[in-house]
Amino acid sequence: MQLGFFLVWFLVLVLVIGIIFASTKTVPQGQVWTVERFGAYTRLLNPGLSFLVPFVDQVGRKLNVQEQVLDIPEQSVISRDNATVTVDGVIYYRVLEAEKAAYQIANLSQALSTLAMTNIRAVIGELELDAALSSRERINTSLLVILDGATTSWGVKVSRVEIRRIEPPENLIRAMNMQMTAERERRATVMRAEGEREAAVKVAEGNKASLILSAEGRRSAAENDALARERLALAEANATRSVAEALSKGGEPALRYFIADRYVQAFQAMAASPNSRLVVVPMEASALAGGITQVLSMLQAPQAPAAGPATRS
Repeated sequence: MQLGFFLVWFLVLVLVIGIIFASTKTVPQGQVWTVERFGAYTRLLNPGLSFLVPFVDQVGRKLNVQEQVLDIPEQSVISRDNATVTVDGVIYYRVLEAEKAAYQIANLSQALSTLAMTNIRAVIGELELDAALSSRERINTSLLVILDGATTSWGVKVSRVEIRRIEPPENLIRAMNMQMTAERERRATVMRAEGEREAAVKVAEGNKASLILSAEGRRSAAENDALARERLALAEANATRSVAEALSKGGEPALRYFIADRYVQAFQAMAASPNSRLVVVPMEASALAGGITQVLSMLQAPQAPAAGPATRS
């Protein structure tokens, strides 16, 4: 009897422990579990300790509500200008409504991947190759709008779509490199020609400025020469007028003295020159002698009054 009693209690204890384990669930952080009663969805289990009705409720789907990254498989896409490019990328998404993500779509990852691949072909197919290679941000934005709108009914929020690689075939890459090289050479030639043209313009402007300055210098010099000649002529006219006035007032001896003095100075300069071997006298000797005699008489004339006072003293 005692053995049977202990066996019953043992069975009851095991049953109670099993019921406790079956009705107690611990949901880890970052996950949400669905509860099904007789196969029908009833509620969600949030992170932490939760209890179920034993043998009636059971855990249905275990969903990760953290932001997740899904790779978009590599595929070949034809652009608008019939160029084939290889494209792949990634999708960042997060489950917002666990019940929809669990029961509105059978395979969420596969559905997102297929939807992304289809829309990549549609978006890039509307662009030419150059635009597809240079408009990656535009492609990302278009795909994000399309995927986010399509996954709303699945309880999923697509936060970002990134195209990682858009790669044309090898032959097209070589052609693009040749085109790029030719374009750069063309730009270099144009820039070189523009530089030479600007240099020629600068040289021409410098020559023009030089000619203008030279002409202005010659004009200034001519003006100065004209002014000097004018003043010299005025001085000669004044000198001639002064001589004429002196002659009219009886200054003939002074004029003779002035002429004789100039003759003497001229002969002194000719005799002092070390290179002169022959002196040509362009005048009559008697006239020169008379002039010198006149000079000597004029130089001696002021000495007579000076001797008078000395004698009186």
